[in-house]
Amino acid sequence: MAEMGRLGDTGNGESDSKLSLWRAVRRFFDGGEADQSLRDHLEDIIDEHEEEGGAPAGKGDLSLMERQMLRNLLHFSEHDAADVCIPRGAIVAVPHNAPFADVVAAFAEHGHSRMPVYRDTLDEVIGMILIKDVFGYLARGEEPQGHWTRLMRQPLFVPTARGALDVLADMRSSRVHLAVVVDEYSGTEGIITFEDLVEEIVGEIEDEHDDAPAPLLTPLEEGMWDADAKARLEEVGERIDPRLAEVEEDIDTLGGLAFLMAGHVPHVGTMIPHPSGWTIEVTQADERHVMRLRLHPPASLLSEED
Repeated sequence: MAEMGRLGDTGNGESDSKLSLWRAVRRFFDGGEADQSLRDHLEDIIDEHEEEGGAPAGKGDLSLMERQMLRNLLHFSEHDAADVCIPRGAIVAVPHNAPFADVVAAFAEHGHSRMPVYRDTLDEVIGMILIKDVFGYLARGEEPQGHWTRLMRQPLFVPTARGALDVLADMRSSRVHLAVVVDEYSGTEGIITFEDLVEEIVGEIEDEHDDAPAPLLTPLEEGMWDADAKARLEEVGERIDPRLAEVEEDIDTLGGLAFLMAGHVPHVGTMIPHPSGWTIEVTQADERHVMRLRLHPPASLLSEED
């Protein structure tokens, strides 16, 4: 108690911050929050600290970015491989029988450091190819003797339910920085790179190879909208029509809405009528995911504009 008294007497922001932390620690050890997990308790401390304004700048306190990274880290173990993987439809891979020139062109076009190699479909990933293994031949103006697939290395294969933290540990121990996520039918659900896992903690990492992020919602002529399937219904409701965001089911994205209304993953060209009068057209999809959509306005909206 004497320590708490000394903390409270100074009257500066740093001491107030320490006092807040001291109260939280005392509550924890006094048993009032004994049933709370350490993860939840640490997050509560961060919340309380932010509600009270935190310590003044320059006092050695955690920055806003550091606190966000800490939050991300606290929740990192809640994610599994399916949550953090690059979906199947976005995978850049090369077939095993592609000419060496095509492999080089794929590296040049996409700027990746490694790519999966598949036999007939993405469900048959047989290895991965690394740019550093190809670069030496490029520098000498040569091609690998035999076939370039002899340069392949083996990626990790992990089930969709494997925890993200476990995948990170697998990558560290094996020193393999690409994992193929497989579903219960041994099909390829997606891939995970080491960078993907790091981004879950530190946020998006962009380099000179990354394209500028495309807008999720783009207005077109005649009242139509081009939309990324990841567009949040909340934003769709705010920018386009609030009726499109009125959904009782637990879905958050426009792609989820299309799946819900179709009852399955709709193929390209599917026109899905919405009760509001809008029509959702699927413009890009594969057998597992919808990627892009086009929203056609109700006839009544077009009449008003005329």
